[in-house]
Amino acid sequence: MTGPTQPETPALAAATAMFVEVLVIGIGTLTAAVLLLVALIGPATTAKLAPVAGSSAAAGAALAGAYALGILIDRAADAALTPHRRRLRTRFFASNTAYAQARLRLADVPVLAARADYARSRMRICRGWTFNTLTLTLTADLAMLRYSFEHRPLILCTVTALGLATTFGFYRSWRALTETGYRKLVEQTTTPTASPSVPAQTPGSVQS
Repeated sequence: MTGPTQPETPALAAATAMFVEVLVIGIGTLTAAVLLLVALIGPATTAKLAPVAGSSAAAGAALAGAYALGILIDRAADAALTPHRRRLRTRFFASNTAYAQARLRLADVPVLAARADYARSRMRICRGWTFNTLTLTLTADLAMLRYSFEHRPLILCTVTALGLATTFGFYRSWRALTETGYRKLVEQTTTPTASPSVPAQTPGSVQS
């Protein structure tokens, strides 16, 4: 007698990875939103709201908010960087059709497809955090302007410099992962080693 159908493990793993990925992006966006709120309402009101922010209800709402914001910032970042992504793609694929066909061929090799999915996840996190670090830098500066503390100009300049450097670092990481993904996709779908019988390959990535 056939037992109950078990959930498809790869699909469940992919859904879990996507949830975590969006949440990682959303936490940064939510933090920037909180800093902006602090800048708008000022120190006195922030102190009054602090006990409420530490409640379990606030934590649950923050988790849901982070997930929603993660989806929004992921889509916004994708739209903003699409022109750059398309220029990178044209270095390796003559048309969108050629790229789509290569993706289909790679899907026939589960090991390579899984590695490509992991690499795309890293790319999307870098893409989202490119925008997160920029907004975090701006909102942190705005929040600090509402408070009086020693060496504020120096700290503001330091936070701004580090934030912009981190933003650039995430952008460069996104660009490198994207370019490497296209190059690996070409290598893995145009050589004999990209067959199910020989799955061992150097880990690569594929742009979504």
